[in-house]
Amino acid sequence: QVQLVESGGGLVQAGGSLRLSCAVSGRSLSTMSMGWFRQAPGQVREFVAAISWVLGSTYYGDSVKGRFTISRDNAKNMVNLQMNSLTPEDAAAYYCAAAPLRDLRRVSDSQYWGQGTQVTVSS
Repeated sequence: QVQLVESGGGLVQAGGSLRLSCAVSGRSLSTMSMGWFRQAPGQVREFVAAISWVLGSTYYGDSVKGRFTISRDNAKNMVNLQMNSLTPEDAAAYYCAAAPLRDLRRVSDSQYWGQGTQVTVSS
């Protein structure tokens, strides 16, 4: 069974940075596209970033381009999300997602989800 465990969430001030991590077990990271989604209270789950299983190409939601960076370490079975220049609009529960052997852009693409980690941004 594939398991995803996020960590790194917390409280930061606007303009600050935070690094989220997702530890993956149960399947080789190289066989899955990995991504991050976020969901604020009362809002839909939103695509944040993804990294392709084939070539490692990265993709970002429009609202985070230029500020967030997704990366992976296949040997360590870990995916990271570096978040810079955070704003209150970035506050949400962030979820790690995995899509075996396919691209990941939408909530429906993901087969596995982590439990989420909360990011709070003060203004």
